[in-house]
Amino acid sequence: MARKGVLSVVVSGAAPAADAGSLVKQALGRGWTVQVIATPSALAFFDAAEVAALTGSPVRSEHRAPGTPRSQVPDAIVVAPATFNLINQWALGIADSYALAVLAEQTGMGLPIVALPCVSAPLASRPQFARSVKALRGEGVSVLLGPGGTVTSGGGEDSFPWQLALDEAYSMTGFGG
Repeated sequence: MARKGVLSVVVSGAAPAADAGSLVKQALGRGWTVQVIATPSALAFFDAAEVAALTGSPVRSEHRAPGTPRSQVPDAIVVAPATFNLINQWALGIADSYALAVLAEQTGMGLPIVALPCVSAPLASRPQFARSVKALRGEGVSVLLGPGGTVTSGGGEDSFPWQLALDEAYSMTGFGG
């Protein structure tokens, strides 16, 4: 029996996070084993208990207590939606939340990572955002940007392109096809 790939999904606090369950369902449907990590602000956007029921594991948003087992090292990571704040902090190596600490460490491990930003046009036009995207890409992160360097959405399964991140994760790993 072929081994299933493990996918970590990092969710940050933007409108599409309300449908994080859709990304999880799509990933599970493609054969991934999914574990979800949320930034503190993302928890207000989606039902963590519902997502935990889908994945069979709790949504992590805080560092584990000493002696508690670590999460599985994933085969790939999807960061979606990735906010302006998350992208900039990640690129600068700021690890002031569990989600950012995971991204900092696992970027350094060279794991396949796909980021699907949800950033408004005015924020995407800021020079710091362009520098951050360039820095992350320089470390091997696949940052998927739409026209004008943005991915914007009011949320909803049909309006946020979750499948683009899953397609990219598949192309990087061969898992979850």
